[in-house]
Amino acid sequence: MDKVDGVIIGAGVVGLAVARALVTASPFGAREWMVLEATDAIGTGTSSRNSEVIHAGIYYPQGSLKAKLCVQGRVQLYDYLQTNGIAHKKCGKLIVATHESQVATLQAIQDKAHANGVDDLVHLDAQQAKSLEPALSCLAALHSPSTGIIDSHAYMLSLQGDFENAGGLVAFHASVESADCTPEGIVLHMADGTELMTQTLVNAAGLTAPWLAAKFNGLAKQYVPTAYFAKGNYFTLSGRSPFSRLIYPVPEAAGLGVHLTLDLGGQTKFGPDVQWVERPDDLAVSMAHEEAFYREVRKYWPDLPDSSLQPGYAGMRPKISAPHEVAADFCIQGPAQHGVKGLVNLFGIESPGLTSSLAIGEEVRKALEF
Repeated sequence: MDKVDGVIIGAGVVGLAVARALVTASPFGAREWMVLEATDAIGTGTSSRNSEVIHAGIYYPQGSLKAKLCVQGRVQLYDYLQTNGIAHKKCGKLIVATHESQVATLQAIQDKAHANGVDDLVHLDAQQAKSLEPALSCLAALHSPSTGIIDSHAYMLSLQGDFENAGGLVAFHASVESADCTPEGIVLHMADGTELMTQTLVNAAGLTAPWLAAKFNGLAKQYVPTAYFAKGNYFTLSGRSPFSRLIYPVPEAAGLGVHLTLDLGGQTKFGPDVQWVERPDDLAVSMAHEEAFYREVRKYWPDLPDSSLQPGYAGMRPKISAPHEVAADFCIQGPAQHGVKGLVNLFGIESPGLTSSLAIGEEVRKALEF
């Protein structure tokens, strides 16, 4: 049986950021690290199907890991992108109230942001908002200047490069089926029939992390949450957008509403919405939602032309709370919680996972007491 010092399961943005944090925390050459990825490339799961937004840390409950790691991670991420020359843009966003009942909510959002350490939000009246974005229709807005957009694939390639340059190895077509947590180490059983022993294991399998953890013999079942899946449909705009900033409506249950985002190439997309589904591979864009997209977008952009929306793509949020429950926090579950030496499970790492990725890496390192 082959043996290594540490394994990270999953080569999405979080898995790669964790891998980078762990390999750089180790004495160079003293530890052998691997990332095991079931598919043929990095970032093919949730990481390839998101909005590519760098979040400020506005919406999350005070004291939550989402709030803490988003705010920390945003600062770290902008610094990393700047240092490494990775394409990004701090374009800012407007959170808009489109009817009277939402205006008071803006103040609550600003208060929550302040409690999380986000102190740069600016309250705008309708005229001030329209002066920034003439095509916008709203009663009031919050301007978040520290929100941005990122080339997430270039970022992941850089994380992979950091990991490999420090001696780590990324293995593709390397699907883990189960594991045995023993006093001597954690034995991974691979889909191809081979076995691999490691002293440290990080389960960063994203959508399938709970399913995989349920197959870790030696991990008590009480520590494995139920997985839920919330699909987000995106539609793209055919034609030129009049907006230079991201536009977010006041948040709705389970998500942030149908927002307008931009990519670095200038493409405008709308979404994601929230559609609870049974399977993580249910990734076809739900065309039945098209009419709702027109209706929701026209609340803040009344002049959205007819027949201008095209089906884009769909992403999947790895939820660990049910539709009727309060949204769960990130779950970074280490030996202090479950008692299995060398094991960290990452559950429910949805948005703002991309923004938080470098901070999540540090949190995992702390959980393993490096």
